[in-house]
Amino acid sequence: MASLASHAGFLRDKASHAASRVAPVELFFDLVFVFAVTQLSHALLAKMTPQGVFETTILFLAVWWTWICTSWVTNWLDPDRWPVRMFLFAVMLGGLVLSASIPDAFGKASLAFALAHAIILVGRPLFMICALGAASPGNRRNFQRILAWACISSVCWVAGALAEGNARLVLWSLALLLDYGPAWIGFRFPGLGASTTADWDIDGHHLSERCALFVIIALGESLLMTGATAQKLPVSAGTVTAFVSAFLSTVSMWWLYFAIGAERATHHIAHSADPGRLARAGYTYWHIVIVAGIIVAAVADELVLAHPAGHVATSYLLAIVGAPALFLLGNGAFKWLSAPNFPLSHLVGLALLAAIAAAEFLMHLFSPLGLSIATTGVLIIAAMWEWRSLGGGAAMPAASH
Repeated sequence: MASLASHAGFLRDKASHAASRVAPVELFFDLVFVFAVTQLSHALLAKMTPQGVFETTILFLAVWWTWICTSWVTNWLDPDRWPVRMFLFAVMLGGLVLSASIPDAFGKASLAFALAHAIILVGRPLFMICALGAASPGNRRNFQRILAWACISSVCWVAGALAEGNARLVLWSLALLLDYGPAWIGFRFPGLGASTTADWDIDGHHLSERCALFVIIALGESLLMTGATAQKLPVSAGTVTAFVSAFLSTVSMWWLYFAIGAERATHHIAHSADPGRLARAGYTYWHIVIVAGIIVAAVADELVLAHPAGHVATSYLLAIVGAPALFLLGNGAFKWLSAPNFPLSHLVGLALLAAIAAAEFLMHLFSPLGLSIATTGVLIIAAMWEWRSLGGGAAMPAASH
């Protein structure tokens, strides 16, 4: 791999009109994460307890970190170069192992999950250090710091896999802290200094499109789960209504993300003097909340389809109301990066969801289907409010709503 250092051509040509293009191999790479999102939804559905939610959150954060960090890498490297393609295929293989291990990641598959994640964590910055060579000294130093943190984190992942029970939860939580935390301090490491966001000279168009594609993956997985569940159920007024509510909920989330926010954020980051700072906050971190909301929505839709009538259990309430709340919170914060204020439409939506949750918790007003219809209505209200307030959906780079 050391021979890669002589190939400055591995970097994207930013002067080219195609510099921001998402390459076919990147889309191929994303297919592994369609599987991962499905696995995460099923894992949460199978264990809707506080511990199950905590465990699924750990797995989701590990999967997201694998995907988003690789997307940053391909923002700098040219995926059409064969060594970069081979690197992506290797990460795909590791991601496939990671995804396949999710159902039993806290059981017999713990070591497979941890080793796959650890190898990707260490292998990715190693490849970048060799590929960058002398072409980008500042970024090469940045990835040396990332590698140092990754080595420590990897030890925690493997140690957690070899431990059991609460010890594994503690070690894997620590590993995630070591994965996510250093970026906020510029990957500062003893003897290696710290990076600045100016070192992360990214192409905003490319990274925004990559994250938009991941949102599409999550929304598509939600529709797939809805369709697969509905297919197994007898046709009735309840299941048909639940099916339509689930569909409208997914469409509303698509509308809220793509009609205004994604395009405006792309414009904002592409013209920013510090795109690395915006990308770290908006794409690396706030998109976690957006995607989590969509995954939980898929779980909520399946619960309502299977059991539209009767009492709303606490787990149902948290899933049905929590999913749109997560989505509106993450989407609103993401839009706030390119607007003066947190979107009023999203704030009102969050307030309505809180009122619905309180009414159900205190007075038991809803069935699962009724609760689903109410929360879908909130998403539709938020989408229409925002669309109307911005003049029928015109993308306005500095609009307040």
